[in-house]
Amino acid sequence: MSKNTPPDNNNLELNLSNEAKDISIDVNENLIDNIKANHLDTYYSQWFLEYASYVILERAVPHALDGLKPVQRRILHSLKELDDGRYNKVANVIGNTMKYHPHGDASIGDAMVQIGQKEVLLDTQGNWGNTYTGDSAAAPRYIEVRLSKFALEVAFNPKTTNWLASYDGRSKEPEILPIKFPLLLAQGAEGIAVGLSCKILPHNFNELIDASIAALRNQTFELYPDFLTGGAADISEYNDGKRGGKVKVRAKIEKQKNNLLAITELPFGKTTTSLIDSILSANDKGKIKISRVEDNTSDHVEILIYLSSGSDAAQITQALYAFTDCELSISSNICVILNDKPEFLTATELLKISANRTKELLKEEFEIQLLELQEKWHLSSLEKIFIEEKIYRKIETVTTWEGVIETVDKNLKPFAKKFNRPITREDILKLLEIKIKRISKFDSLKADELIKSLEENIALTENNLKQLTRCTIRWYKELKNQYGKHFERKTQLDSFQKVIAQEVLISNETLYVNRDEGFAGYSMKKDESVCKCSKLSDVLSINQEGILMIKKISEKAYFGKKILQIDTFNRKNPNDKNYCIIYRSGKTGPVLAKHFNIGGVTRDKEYDLTKGASGSKIFYIAEYDSKDGTPPSVKVNLKPSSRLRKLEIIVDFSEQTLRGRNSGGNIITKNSIRNVVRNPKT
Repeated sequence: MSKNTPPDNNNLELNLSNEAKDISIDVNENLIDNIKANHLDTYYSQWFLEYASYVILERAVPHALDGLKPVQRRILHSLKELDDGRYNKVANVIGNTMKYHPHGDASIGDAMVQIGQKEVLLDTQGNWGNTYTGDSAAAPRYIEVRLSKFALEVAFNPKTTNWLASYDGRSKEPEILPIKFPLLLAQGAEGIAVGLSCKILPHNFNELIDASIAALRNQTFELYPDFLTGGAADISEYNDGKRGGKVKVRAKIEKQKNNLLAITELPFGKTTTSLIDSILSANDKGKIKISRVEDNTSDHVEILIYLSSGSDAAQITQALYAFTDCELSISSNICVILNDKPEFLTATELLKISANRTKELLKEEFEIQLLELQEKWHLSSLEKIFIEEKIYRKIETVTTWEGVIETVDKNLKPFAKKFNRPITREDILKLLEIKIKRISKFDSLKADELIKSLEENIALTENNLKQLTRCTIRWYKELKNQYGKHFERKTQLDSFQKVIAQEVLISNETLYVNRDEGFAGYSMKKDESVCKCSKLSDVLSINQEGILMIKKISEKAYFGKKILQIDTFNRKNPNDKNYCIIYRSGKTGPVLAKHFNIGGVTRDKEYDLTKGASGSKIFYIAEYDSKDGTPPSVKVNLKPSSRLRKLEIIVDFSEQTLRGRNSGGNIITKNSIRNVVRNPKT
């Protein structure tokens, strides 16, 4: 082709296309060679570790020092940045927080609602949802928020905060907030990361402060969870929050009528909706027998459970604990970020970290305050000398700026020993900025008062630094006095007996007894009814001869003639009831009073509660609850005799020592008795 011939565009495009294909083939071959040289699983391993580390450190697990996840820390920083004392629309706060948090508005809004519902750091206004019912909060444009007074006092101090660049480099955000309170233990936390999870239960505000003071004094202390929803908790297996520890939580169930139960407090982590669903599910499966359920919850929990006709409220209560979410077991797993890696701690260790950090933060604040006071004293003293010694007049004839500075410096040198640090050029420049009007109105007495006040504050701050532990304890006490009244314990600590599901499931039988003939069972419907039971219950009987027997309930079984006491028996807790008897040992022996508990027993074995003499007879028997019951007081009436002046004896079993069933008892008389009756004066 000649130079003058125009190029063929089609051929040119074809050539370029072929060259591009050749380049693409070369690149693909190079990539394949690299993958062959470095196995693909190496890349995946590296990428996965980077992702896992990011999720653990930047998303799911809170930091041990301030108790916050990154999104929570950024929300609080954003609120502080917007703080002017007034409420802010949550939508505006979310928008401002997005400068620091790169994961979208939804995650910020959800995190803010969770913080607000814990009622510690945020002062909220509007519909923020209902933790009882599970109702969600209103849209961010309708609800408002600002920092609580507590948060403003304990969570912020720019002078003791280490600042980092935000993800886009345009702003500064705190690395860790200088929180002077065990916030993580107060609020609790939950998160799921890659390969680990975090579950920290909330604790009581006042108890945390008391424990912090004890930690600073090197005293022992114990921490137990406290939940906003109230209820009851069994902390016997909490194990200081150590990984593997757990807490059993229960709803508060009250009997309002014979056929009506009311749930007034929820177990932690449940809402009225989820709890009612579990109750209806258990009813549909036939595990409990109820008529209907009503949810009247608003500001307070109120779930009304109407029982079916003939149902026993106590049995249904136990069934609710066994087959519904009225009782739950919650595991604790205190996983936090410490020294840039996840650590598993106990509640005690975490609180000690917080108490020591509070002490260090107060130390930093006092040191900064001391430097500021000393600087202010230095400048005030300089100003006083500069004006009183009329040094400002000596620069009137100086023609150059450097000459002015040298003149002032020369005239201040005789006073240099009065100051704690050398007089610098910056000090002189500040003196030269003083206006003539201020010099003319200078009051020496006021200047002396200011300097004296600064000296007193310096001495006080130095004393605080010398007694830092005492000062930190005083700070905690003031915090408790100011805010503690708003954080009373809501969860009752208790010890739960294990509910055996099989027994509760079929607790729809009635125990009957024929006392004279000595038979008892659940099929003897024409005889005397004793109590409700299940077909797996154990039955305890004591007859007139003092023979104690424990048997598994059946349709009809023989327990011995003349049964005086019969009831179901709790083999898991045999000492939940105590017994009191008055008996005669043998046909002519003394009369004794015996106060005892049952203890461990074997089924179908006879136990003699008397001394074993033939012809022994029980005149009186009573039982009472070992936890909150009261031992009875009885009157023993003696048979009239010419020898006897006093024909009655008062026996108060509360004065009798509680012993085991094998004890003989205490002799009260050797005379014949007519009968034993309850003491009418008790």
